[in-house]
Amino acid sequence: MDARTARLLVLVSGSGTNLQALLDAAAKPAYGATVVAVGADRDGIAGLERARAAGIATFVCRVGDFATRDEWDRALSDLCAEYEPDLVISAGFLKLVGPAFLKAFSGRYVNTHNALLPGFPGIHGPRDALEYGVKVAGATLFFVDPGIDTGPIIAQVAVPVFDDDTEETLTDRIKVAERSQLVEHVGRLVRHGWTITGRKVRIP
Repeated sequence: MDARTARLLVLVSGSGTNLQALLDAAAKPAYGATVVAVGADRDGIAGLERARAAGIATFVCRVGDFATRDEWDRALSDLCAEYEPDLVISAGFLKLVGPAFLKAFSGRYVNTHNALLPGFPGIHGPRDALEYGVKVAGATLFFVDPGIDTGPIIAQVAVPVFDDDTEETLTDRIKVAERSQLVEHVGRLVRHGWTITGRKVRIP
């Protein structure tokens, strides 16, 4: 990969705050990458508006427009492949991709999760962490595999849990750390490259 021209494709489902952080970082030449396209699974979301405001190509690929989930998965894979991304980044993308997508972007599809994996996978990480009574929560950046939040871990960041935390306050504090981690380590990946050996991710 040529770090000066590394191509990022970002998938979103909502407000796009992680996308915005990547756009802001990629605006600086030293970051080593540019966002070439933003895809979504629904229309009318702020994430798409952020991309359009920045002059970035967008597309929407809705599950409901296809007869089967596999057809959607193949269509999403084909749409992403058109932009020849070096990395595809799930930035709040709320759909699970399937075999075709994972085959096309094996070792190149990055997701961020608001818990310290392998603990508390799924969509309620902060809530589950609070209910369990942990003293430290956090966020995990990982390469996606066929499981649910089970892929090889790129980086993790810890966030303290306070006695008076609610799901909302903890989630908000994790988001700040999660966003910073995403930007930092995507930059490291595109500038330095990476290897995946078993479950071990190494960035030189």
